[in-house]
Amino acid sequence: MQFEYVLLALLAGRPFSGYDLRKWVETEGQFLRSRAHHSQIYRLLGRMMADGWVAFEVDPREGRPDAKVYRLTPVGREVLMEWVRSPYEPPSRFQDADFLSRFAFAAVLDREAAIRLIRTELDHRRQQIARNRPRDRTVRFEDPLPELDQELAREVYEELHQYGAGAMDAWVAWLERMLRRLEQWQPGHKTPPAGEGSAA
Repeated sequence: MQFEYVLLALLAGRPFSGYDLRKWVETEGQFLRSRAHHSQIYRLLGRMMADGWVAFEVDPREGRPDAKVYRLTPVGREVLMEWVRSPYEPPSRFQDADFLSRFAFAAVLDREAAIRLIRTELDHRRQQIARNRPRDRTVRFEDPLPELDQELAREVYEELHQYGAGAMDAWVAWLERMLRRLEQWQPGHKTPPAGEGSAA
């Protein structure tokens, strides 16, 4: 995932100062990108400025350094929407940061793009389950190190498989719920939280 797209998506909602973007990266952004450093934000903002994606205005602040407040330019908007609508190639690992960030921003910028994104992810994960769930998972050892506890190894591997299978099933169920919510979404009509049905 290229982090500049996340910054563009944030600026789609409101102008941000560099400081406010840094605060976001240290809180919400930590769940999208591990070890994101604030110096990276300023480097990206500089490059985005040079590319014409963002522009800034100086916000004078009494008794404190003036702040640069960044906004999307028309070029930046075009680049952002191109990313939101671009084809998605699911990686082998699920719950990938690229999917999560794309979905979070696509859902609010282009609902149809978010629906396509979820369908692509769902199809890929269902195929993964069908292909891998019934595989032979027998653990075999041949001339193992004397330190290797074969009985414990088999138990640990089985526990990891059960955890992974459960997590994958929960992920697929969440994707299915989100797909239904997006398909049924009507502006101005409040839908129940994911997992809740309407009262009969």
